[in-house]
Amino acid sequence: MQGLWYKQVEQGRRFILKISPGESLRQRLVEFAKEVRLDHAVVVSAVGSVQDLTFRGIKAGAKLPVTPPRMHVHELAGPLELLALTGNLLPDERGEIDCHLHVIASRSSGDVLGGHLFDAKVFATCEVVLSEIHAEGVERHLSRTGGIPTVFITDDEPAP
Repeated sequence: MQGLWYKQVEQGRRFILKISPGESLRQRLVEFAKEVRLDHAVVVSAVGSVQDLTFRGIKAGAKLPVTPPRMHVHELAGPLELLALTGNLLPDERGEIDCHLHVIASRSSGDVLGGHLFDAKVFATCEVVLSEIHAEGVERHLSRTGGIPTVFITDDEPAP
């Protein structure tokens, strides 16, 4: 199907993680994945609170490829409520776990912010649910078109 790539995947193990205050959210997810040999997973849910949140948004009117001048990086000291975390963990071209995560967080005023998560430190707690997927031939590669790492799916199965 032109303009769309897909691969059917099967569900595997499921995990609930509680990450302690002061820990790097991204680093803990990668370390956990390595420890339990989790190379393909999706974030089902995450709640808690964070501080030292760094995320990006793509500037209005930006064109492809996405490059640093076309992004706006936000750094917030917090603490903030972690309202949602979504994304996936996939191996990159070197076989290392790469987290592609998006975050939604709120200030005490109720203002909500979000974007592509670079990292955050856990403030009081962070509870994350991960679901493993069995997905041979699915990795993250740098996209020449988009300018950012994206899902790469090998085409080793005939089209239906």
